[in-house]
Amino acid sequence: MRKLPITREGYCKLQEELEKLVKVVKPSVIAAVAQARELGDLSENAEYHEARKEQSFVEGKIRELQLHLSEAEVIDVSQFTGERVKFGASVTLENMENESVLVYQIVGNLESDIKEGKISVSSPIGKAVMNKEVGEIVEIDLPSGKKTYKILGVEFR
Repeated sequence: MRKLPITREGYCKLQEELEKLVKVVKPSVIAAVAQARELGDLSENAEYHEARKEQSFVEGKIRELQLHLSEAEVIDVSQFTGERVKFGASVTLENMENESVLVYQIVGNLESDIKEGKISVSSPIGKAVMNKEVGEIVEIDLPSGKKTYKILGVEFR
């Protein structure tokens, strides 16, 4: 079985999501199915079919989260130090074209979320900065074209 790297924070979020689905969402959906079943003829009962569809989705999501958690390898990034980019690092980058500054945490595929500033280690930016040091210049092929960034800082939290 392959192990997928994940931060402790990411692992805890997946566990919390699974717990909510199992203890709150699933019982609610099961109750909705039972209530819709009481409405009569199941072949023409739209509420029943919709509730069953939702139940199937929730059960699939639960199985998916259980699989992800079983494949996860928790990496304690608080133990890392230095100026070299490693898994879990928060990296400060300067766009050499317009001098804008971006900060991303390099995380595993299971927890990447660009809105939260978390990018996958296997993303174009993640691949380009891994094992680089503060002060190095990296060229990254992005869908919008080639971009050049300077690594301004590396931090482990």
